[in-house]
Amino acid sequence: MTTLPTLHAQGQSAPDQAVHHGQPVLHVNGKRLNQSLDDLAAIGQMDNGGICRLAFSPEDVQGRELVRRWMIEAGMTVRLDTAGNMIGRLPGRLELPALATGSHIDTVPCGGKFDGCLGVLAGLEVARTLQEHSLQLDHPFEVIVFADEEDTMIGSRAMAGTASLEVTDYRRKDGHPIDQCVQQVGGDWSRLALARRTRGEVCAFVELHVEQGGVLETDKAQIGVVQGVVGMQRYQIQITGRPNHAGTTPMDLRQDALVAAAQVVLAVNQLATEPPGQRVATVGALQVSPNAANIVPGKVVASLDVRDLDQDVIDKLVNDLKIELVAIARRTHTHIEILPQLNVAPSPAAPHIQSTIAEVCTTLGLSSIPMPSRAGHDALEIGRFTDMGMIFVPSEGGFSHSEVEYTSPDQCTQGANVLLETLLRLDQHYS
Repeated sequence: MTTLPTLHAQGQSAPDQAVHHGQPVLHVNGKRLNQSLDDLAAIGQMDNGGICRLAFSPEDVQGRELVRRWMIEAGMTVRLDTAGNMIGRLPGRLELPALATGSHIDTVPCGGKFDGCLGVLAGLEVARTLQEHSLQLDHPFEVIVFADEEDTMIGSRAMAGTASLEVTDYRRKDGHPIDQCVQQVGGDWSRLALARRTRGEVCAFVELHVEQGGVLETDKAQIGVVQGVVGMQRYQIQITGRPNHAGTTPMDLRQDALVAAAQVVLAVNQLATEPPGQRVATVGALQVSPNAANIVPGKVVASLDVRDLDQDVIDKLVNDLKIELVAIARRTHTHIEILPQLNVAPSPAAPHIQSTIAEVCTTLGLSSIPMPSRAGHDALEIGRFTDMGMIFVPSEGGFSHSEVEYTSPDQCTQGANVLLETLLRLDQHYS
């Protein structure tokens, strides 16, 4: 097989190659990529056009088998690790850690055909393109189908070594025990720790994904250069007042938990918007008790979700809110507690991968903007142990996790081309 430096030195070109400053730039077969997306979407397709391919379901198993067959046809060897991750691999010219890409093919109960699947099939298309051009990277190249991204993220967590080994720590939405699910797709829960990998095995991971938001579309940018996956903290805020008759209790004698909750919501919003920044904070759920029209609310339980790329920013917002809660409790004659529920640290993208993606966009004539990922992805966990980067392509209308999710064939192809050229350049960077 021809190595990358030799291919560039010879200046070979093909019908699906362009030339930039005397150097050939490979392109994927966009028609084949989008046909693969359609073929995979046929598995689990619902009457409303949505896709239901829940992790570990028969549809998920069928989809994984189709991708496995495509990987083998592309010249890859395929293995399953003990967490149920499916890993296709092309050998490298040298004994080096692998360059990896991938995502997931499991869906939410009524999802679209692009979330996760584009990242997997674009990686497959990179492998197909390398094989068709007899091009062998210095590094081994891997495409990973992570297990259960939409629920437990057991696949990427196990690979990063952040997964709990206790079955009871996982509560799948379908109620099925996680160890049995992993076993069902060929994993082995009793040896889950063996799925862990290191920087010595994977030198970099780049994930292509649809944005799942409307920033790219609003900014009329073709590619998002992801700065990292935000950290997330979730809390439960418990506000205790005193229930009383709504007609007979004067306003100045009330201990209204819902009035206090309203002030909490406004305080969260103000702390997240002033001064301007990229942080977001949301009170998305309220439980009001007794929840009756003629009773002053005696208790409210509110959710709080805070996200940012910078852990210090998250911590400051939460600490400032705690000070506000004391003041709100004093004003409303209520008692307020804030209880931690979830803490996920941010996972920044490697600066040199970000700059490489941006440079590739310039080479390919595509507009790009830097942006954070405010949704969780498998890259979040993989970035815990090795260099990580992400590429976003637009989601029409900002919709995702929905049957109306849509990214155009041209946009899918553009993202795959950016992924391909980024991996080629990173192959030289790490060599």
